[in-house]
Amino acid sequence: MELALTEAAAALGHGDVPVGAVVLRDGVPIAQRHNERERLQDPTAHAEVLALRDAAAALGTWRLEDCTLVVTLEPCLMCAGALVLARVDRVVFGAWDPKAGAVGSVWDVVRDRAVNHRVEVVPEVRAAECSELLSAFFAARRLG
Repeated sequence: MELALTEAAAALGHGDVPVGAVVLRDGVPIAQRHNERERLQDPTAHAEVLALRDAAAALGTWRLEDCTLVVTLEPCLMCAGALVLARVDRVVFGAWDPKAGAVGSVWDVVRDRAVNHRVEVVPEVRAAECSELLSAFFAARRLG
């Protein structure tokens, strides 16, 4: 989660919501990214999607079995779908997203019986730190 928090902070440099993600295989980081929607003007440039793309490129396969995604915020519907489609084994996240979360709060896409792959979920890892980074970002935007 430390690497994901570092990535999240990097998003602040270009005005993106501070979310960071790291893909691990056998405990070793193989990809790490942060949100880049503002910088790239790409609605799909969420930290999770970018990290999954980089991990697939590094491994030479879209099947990310035996991989864990660590992310500072509960993945949204798009990112949760990507986790299922990439066959990621586990997602570890920090802060819950009560407005758009899709791995347990609003939806639970990754453990839905209707999907062909289920992802193990480990929530609230360093949740206070992850939440604080996001809260500070949005508080500054309200003041600015």
